[in-house]
Amino acid sequence: MNISPPALPNNIALVHEWFTPRSVGGAEQVVKAIDELLFSKGCQPSLNALVDGQSSKLGSWLSGRKIQTSFIQNLPFGINHVQQYLPLLPLAIEQLEFEDSDVVISSNHLVAKGVLLSPDQLHISYVHTPVRYAWDQMNVYLRRSSLSKFGLGPFIRWQLHSLRKWDQLSAARVNVLLANSRFTARRISCYWGRESEVIHPPVEVKRFRFDSDRDDYYLCLCRLVPNKRVDLVIQAFNQLKLPLLVVGDGPEKSYLKKIAGPTVKLLGYQERAQASALLERCRAYVYAGLEDFGIAPVEAMAAGAPVIAFGKGGVLDTVRCASRDLSTATGLLFPRQEVSSLVQAIRWFEEKKLWERLNRESLHAWANRFSPEVFKTRFENVLMRSWEEHKKLSEMNTAGPAFFVEQHL
Repeated sequence: MNISPPALPNNIALVHEWFTPRSVGGAEQVVKAIDELLFSKGCQPSLNALVDGQSSKLGSWLSGRKIQTSFIQNLPFGINHVQQYLPLLPLAIEQLEFEDSDVVISSNHLVAKGVLLSPDQLHISYVHTPVRYAWDQMNVYLRRSSLSKFGLGPFIRWQLHSLRKWDQLSAARVNVLLANSRFTARRISCYWGRESEVIHPPVEVKRFRFDSDRDDYYLCLCRLVPNKRVDLVIQAFNQLKLPLLVVGDGPEKSYLKKIAGPTVKLLGYQERAQASALLERCRAYVYAGLEDFGIAPVEAMAAGAPVIAFGKGGVLDTVRCASRDLSTATGLLFPRQEVSSLVQAIRWFEEKKLWERLNRESLHAWANRFSPEVFKTRFENVLMRSWEEHKKLSEMNTAGPAFFVEQHL
């Protein structure tokens, strides 16, 4: 006889770092997908974050939802500049209250996993990344940080040292860790000493057309921050004298404008529809950063565009390299995070005319493996399994003393 797993409790809490108009991306899509999944199962999850600037906005999926926030919400500029309070964020997340929740699901890239819970509560944390600028990418951020230029480098390093210690301690409190890629799982193992299960995040692949005619430009679409290495992409196209469009905004924008040659155009921020149209018509999507997963490469493939990317990190989960098997390829990976390596890859891409040889429908079909439907199915399986195991463990701990008394009466 098949025994069905116990139904999920209704009192499930979702925790995310922040809901602000300035930060709407892949991490927020994960929370939205989990929220939709829980509602489809009859649960009405509570929402929790350090700050909330979205629930009051018409048109937002959070519109009208009640969200528990931390004391950062009431600090000056706290909602739109929450990261400026970095030293306070571990303390702030620990002040949120979850006494009425049987299950807590956190979406973590900084401190969300650090909520304080009891042993009777199940905590599942979906990890987008261990804090990049506190661990392996610390020096990349500090080299470009304006605060470092004002002589505050040693103070920042001390702060990040303290954050690393808290990051490890808080990771030990989580029951189940989920990673968004094999690369993130390796980083979790390295920095936290924990095992994790990989579930790739949801990507809205169905909104793209893949049968548009290709133009002759290449596209780089991302936030303009140091670790994305857009400077490397621009330098490569300056050397190749091929057309490159750069879409995005961020603190690196003015610097990138200075180094851009005549064949490189920085378009700044583009609305979603325009960004999608550019992906659907570009010759290839180019990216030189080290990503934990990388939503944009999957979006590019969904739009029928091959990907040229640095061959490390999460991209190894999503892009199949043409140098190995052209019949199943979805792009080209270059081995070193250097201008010369990227230049060589683009030249080979041009010589082989890969934008013509790689089948667009096949690229789109491959991208469908990362759809929201696939994510929800896999996440539901982990959630139900974890809840069943947690219930069994709780019952054993509860029944133990009573059983002992019974046997000795």
